[in-house]
Amino acid sequence: MCGIVGWTDYSGDLSKETNVIENMTHTLIPRGPDAAGYWFSEHTAFGHRRLVVVDPQGGQQPMIRQMRNNTYVLVYNGELYNTHDIRQELISLGHTFEGWSDTEVLLHSYIEWDERCLRKFNGIFAFAIWDEQKNQLFLARDRIGVKPLFYSQRGSSFLFASEIKALLAHPLVSPTIDREGLAEIFAMGPARTPGHGVFSQISELKPGYSLIFDRNGIHIHQYWSLVSLPYREPFEKTVGSVRELVYDAIKRQLVSDVPLCTLLSGGLDSSIITAIAADIYQKEGLEPLRTFSIDYVDNDKYFRTNEFQPNPDAPWVKIVSEAFQTRHNSCFIDTPPLTESLFPAVLARDLPGMTDVDSSLYIFSGEIKKQATVALSGEGADEIFGGYPWFYNQKSELNTFPWARRAGERFKLYSAELLDLIHPMDYLTGRFQEALAETPRLAEDNPDDSRMREMFYLNLTRWMPTLLDRKDRMSMAAGLELRVPYTDHRLIEYLWNIPWQQKYYKNREKGLLRKAMEGVLPKEVLWRKKSPYPKTHNPAYLETVRRLFLRVLDDKDSPLLPFINKSALHDFTQAVTTDTDIPWFGQLMNAPQLLAYLIQVDYWLRKYKVIIKA
Repeated sequence: MCGIVGWTDYSGDLSKETNVIENMTHTLIPRGPDAAGYWFSEHTAFGHRRLVVVDPQGGQQPMIRQMRNNTYVLVYNGELYNTHDIRQELISLGHTFEGWSDTEVLLHSYIEWDERCLRKFNGIFAFAIWDEQKNQLFLARDRIGVKPLFYSQRGSSFLFASEIKALLAHPLVSPTIDREGLAEIFAMGPARTPGHGVFSQISELKPGYSLIFDRNGIHIHQYWSLVSLPYREPFEKTVGSVRELVYDAIKRQLVSDVPLCTLLSGGLDSSIITAIAADIYQKEGLEPLRTFSIDYVDNDKYFRTNEFQPNPDAPWVKIVSEAFQTRHNSCFIDTPPLTESLFPAVLARDLPGMTDVDSSLYIFSGEIKKQATVALSGEGADEIFGGYPWFYNQKSELNTFPWARRAGERFKLYSAELLDLIHPMDYLTGRFQEALAETPRLAEDNPDDSRMREMFYLNLTRWMPTLLDRKDRMSMAAGLELRVPYTDHRLIEYLWNIPWQQKYYKNREKGLLRKAMEGVLPKEVLWRKKSPYPKTHNPAYLETVRRLFLRVLDDKDSPLLPFINKSALHDFTQAVTTDTDIPWFGQLMNAPQLLAYLIQVDYWLRKYKVIIKA
């Protein structure tokens, strides 16, 4: 994986702007700690930071190819999982290759098929290609949005980068947010509306989209979307197809020239990945698979069952690791580093985020990186198979994002001025209605089927991106590539049209996946009740964030103060206990995380010198 930046301007000579591109690229060193590369021409300049995963010599970037009386230049962040298949097709068409990297295959694919190359790719990617003959810049992002890509148009200049921080390093881009940006932070956050960069001068290229910038401006095209079709396959065939697709997705993502591992929680999703990967490693005569798990100091003492977390992970991790003879490593995180890492987690994401859910992964990724450069993780399974409680515990009509049902609890703590400015509940509802309106419909769906289709669409396009942002930024901050097999677009396309009755086999969350994996996992693991990513239950965490937030409240210069009801928040902060139950965002973010989120907002406003123009 890598970090990419670029600048196109038809009105100036960018070959003289080396310092600007180098400064932008420098911000992405954590994404690409192994090498840097640059390319400059009159109207376009590229910068690249590389994390070496495949073909150390042959995959250097920016990659330049002169073919068919044309010059093509590529910067690319990602991984193709069908590189071999595409290479063979290109060879049959007369192409020759200097190495074995997917970078070279991607560039040759564009040379052969231009924008249509995107239909060929199975992978995660964000890339830019300068096409000299067409005198245009072509950008594209993978179908699901695993890899990030942001852009900004300032006058005649078009800028792009893997992360927001790189765009903010350009002198034309300022850290300004307007009313809508405030609403993204205080109403949607830590989620984010697709395409929204929060900063008013920055946009996101949405998943499944490509962009061309030429002398006529920006042209954006959606090259992929879900299609709703009638589903007629019997359950037995569905089970077999799911098993084959999951197995193939995992197998394809094991390709690496550097040490690889899996993240193992003992839950269904990570255990399946571990079981299949370990089996493939054994059959290919490789060393036993490395696995890593995360837990927290004293969680064995303080763990408490709740509606989202029925039991601790540690015993289940042991069962799976022993069953598949993995070389297992446990990472235990204590409260001080967990809270201290709230701040570098903001720098990694460039925005306030999922608080300790982010900071724990930030620490965890750093520990994994000591032994591996690539890891496979289970994100995506809950969104495509229906694993979250809100899929099967729908007690009333859906009228907002199901992970934000208690959002009103935090809105009570905002200042009257902020409430009047952004109308957070109206903003949240408006964004929710936009998402529903996008849902691909099927005329023959009954009301229940239609509602479940909406639920899956919301999770795929509004919830999963928050988790993928987290996964990418926290891992890449440590130079760790995290792959997510359940986001394989073939699997998502297939599952999209399978009716809920089949997915909810035996009235169990992810019942279809469980059935498909019979014989792969120990039975007790296969039917273990879903438990989310582990979080700390140590009361010391609440006490620490309470103390930190009271400092914010007491700081008369805090940039957060105009946006909050100081008196109400002071009372809330003093009164909150480990028994306070207001899950205001998803399964893991409760009262302590509400305080931590506001701590992160305060830090972000200061550190990024955010300018408010509302």
